[in-house]
Amino acid sequence: MNEVPGARMTLYPPSALEGVLDRMAQQAASLLRGAKRVVVVGVLRRGGPLADRLVERLVRDHGLPAPERVDLKVKRYADDLTLLHPETRLTEEPRVASLAIEGATLLVVDDVLYTGHSALKVVEYLVRARPAALFLAVLADRHATVLPVRADVVGLRLEVAPGDVVECHVPPYEPDFRVELLRPSNQAAAR
Repeated sequence: MNEVPGARMTLYPPSALEGVLDRMAQQAASLLRGAKRVVVVGVLRRGGPLADRLVERLVRDHGLPAPERVDLKVKRYADDLTLLHPETRLTEEPRVASLAIEGATLLVVDDVLYTGHSALKVVEYLVRARPAALFLAVLADRHATVLPVRADVVGLRLEVAPGDVVECHVPPYEPDFRVELLRPSNQAAAR
């Protein structure tokens, strides 16, 4: 992640997040059990490796057959949450475009649900392929959506100040798995 100046604190260290992922897998298993075909979609960047961690637990701990795994690239914000694009952009990847998901049960995995722009863009895109069901799983829900989007599987429910940034550190993008809260310098000075 880009280093943004400000006050940082670790909300959840790696040891605490393993239990969070176990609970997320249990929630997801109850939604996916009995589905004929499951496809787990990671929202890049950090949703991809989170999806891999969930899939591992779904198979190992809950006896689900190994689902298909694909990733989607959605871009609205940079890692420091500066707006890159006024519109949320979804990059269609050839493997996803050619994947026949009609009738499949989809589990979309992302790191943080904030305003809902990215999640809504992904749902709009995937629903066109007519899946049987679509569920959203997020590591952290900020409870600040401005669109009618909710997560079906939630690891952490966080209520933080609007200017604060929730950073999910997920290997391989960061060295260790943790969730931090960043209060940018301009926010910290204003308080």
